[in-house]
Amino acid sequence: MISIKHRYDIEMLWKKYKYEVMWHDQNSYNRIRKMMKDKYEYYEVRDMIHSALLIEPSKGSVVNAFSHVWGYFKKVCEPSEKELFKKLKEQYVLDQVEATTLIYFIYCMAMFYDVTYLKDSSLIKNFKIKIAN
Repeated sequence: MISIKHRYDIEMLWKKYKYEVMWHDQNSYNRIRKMMKDKYEYYEVRDMIHSALLIEPSKGSVVNAFSHVWGYFKKVCEPSEKELFKKLKEQYVLDQVEATTLIYFIYCMAMFYDVTYLKDSSLIKNFKIKIAN
């Protein structure tokens, strides 16, 4: 039987990585989400997360995760921010911007709107702003 503390640790692990997993692979996201409903051990969930993060993100998985995370802002954002979201998504699909640009946009929105859940996610926490020398 999994203790309450152990279950909490598993939930916190998933909370941290779920959007980064979705960014990499929707199928892995769905499998882990299903695992979370069952009684899996911490190491099993951790290993599935790590395996998912080894998968090269597809254009579809990036657009899906970007759109999903946008849900945190769509009701509170300014019209100009909504237009920028749409433009960035379109530019990404057309290979005019990199995936890191989308993460940077989400990062900025999460900081501006103080969305703690996103700020604590690995998708945001692991994002490093590269400053040109």
